[in-house]
Amino acid sequence: MTTPTSNTVPAADSRALGLAHYAARGVLEHVLARHGITFQQQIALRAAVTADAPQTPDALVAQVRDSVKADPDDIRATLDELLAKGLLVADGAHLRPTAAGRELIPAVSAETAPITARIWGGVPAEDLAAAGRVLALVKDRANAELAALTTPR
Repeated sequence: MTTPTSNTVPAADSRALGLAHYAARGVLEHVLARHGITFQQQIALRAAVTADAPQTPDALVAQVRDSVKADPDDIRATLDELLAKGLLVADGAHLRPTAAGRELIPAVSAETAPITARIWGGVPAEDLAAAGRVLALVKDRANAELAALTTPR
């Protein structure tokens, strides 16, 4: 593997960010497929597993939408898929992860950990800190722009 130099690396922009995101997501989706779930199912299941208390479907939809900006109807369909797979269960007005759902998230994390280490390994801490600051700023600005686009006038 070669390390790009400042002469060969383009400046960070939306395209570079997108390409990095989809490359990393492709790795994750490959692992998720072995477990029989999709990217969006994993996002929704993780939200349910990491919640302090069982969430209503609307609360999970809102949390997933905030993360991946997906259509609420698509997220509801994803929750239905997780219910059908037995990874979530209805508990009154709430959804909670089943034992299988709670076990799946750490299993996927354990499987992706060595891959993640190879991808991120060797990147200097100061580069990671700078990238983290830039990505946080870009995310905040993009969220503000999306809010302005979707707010009724």
